[in-house]
Amino acid sequence: MAHELEWFAPGRVNLIGEHTDYSGGLVLPVAIDLGTTVSGSPDPARIRLRSAADRDVVDVAADGAGDIAVRGWGRYVAAVARLLTERGRPPVGLMGEVESTLPIGAGLSSSAALLLAVASALCDVAGFDVEPVELAHLVREAERLAVGVPCGLMDPAVILLGRRGCALFLDCATEEHRSVPLPSGLAIVVLDSGARHTLADSGYADRRAELERALRAIGRRDASGLGPAEAAELAARAGLADVEARRLHHVATENERVRDCVAALESGRDVEDVLRRSFRAGHDSLRDDYEVSTPELDLLVELALAAGATAARLTGGGFGGSVVALVDQRDAARVASSVTAAYRERTGRAGRGFVCAATDGVTRRRTGRPSST
Repeated sequence: MAHELEWFAPGRVNLIGEHTDYSGGLVLPVAIDLGTTVSGSPDPARIRLRSAADRDVVDVAADGAGDIAVRGWGRYVAAVARLLTERGRPPVGLMGEVESTLPIGAGLSSSAALLLAVASALCDVAGFDVEPVELAHLVREAERLAVGVPCGLMDPAVILLGRRGCALFLDCATEEHRSVPLPSGLAIVVLDSGARHTLADSGYADRRAELERALRAIGRRDASGLGPAEAAELAARAGLADVEARRLHHVATENERVRDCVAALESGRDVEDVLRRSFRAGHDSLRDDYEVSTPELDLLVELALAAGATAARLTGGGFGGSVVALVDQRDAARVASSVTAAYRERTGRAGRGFVCAATDGVTRRRTGRPSST
């Protein structure tokens, strides 16, 4: 009897470097131990995946041809199958199941995790190899094809390249990257606001368009290497409107905050002070200059800091979703519990807290179970 395989794609929490990846900026995300698992076995002709959560079934051709109009999460499956076929993947199907521990719409990259779990499964069953960075680009294009969201490289890159106990320092302009060890005494706590968003329906595309207008106006293709002083001078010289100038200011200062955090983590000097200042300034900039925060996210940041978190800020695209807090490992469970209780009392929303660990990128294992689909 054929053995079933599992492919696990972790979610993503971005520590610092928000709304910078699509302008060639710097980011410092981690892959977390919440994620999406695809389990199954090869099929000659079809991709047939059942959701463990609601028993919904997606059924598309092995090459994704003619199936891009499917609805729901099937759009992601069809899109990644089609793009892999265009790269030369043999049309081998997959029968199996999809389950996830990631809250949908919480800003933890559930869509990229789904895409990469499916893409990894489809590559493996067909014996088709794709280099990690190339696959990250393909998945970014698949998300655009599926739902029209012009995402950056960060999410698929860290989901593929993440390492246990480390963050990924990625220059999105050069695609150079390296693992940066995280302090063993700090836990990652994700605080889900319960305010749901989808990037397709939020102001994500608007923010990207505003930043791109600003870059064109100052004669730059991207924000790589752009510092705050230079950004302010170029914005003034180009006569940028207030909105575009603030978008540009956020990206320039955020890149600097990423550099500061990486330097502190790699040197081991003033780590908590640098993280505290950088997270605070980063959240304020996302709230004021980029205007992607919400009252719920602002409240969660304040509650986390009041409860004893070392640092806290919104993570992900904003407009809802989650806050990431760095907390003394011995106190992480208490902080998560007390913040969610206080948040519920203040807002009436059922927020949730997750104590997470930085984990490896996409992994595969043989389960020893027969395929049941």
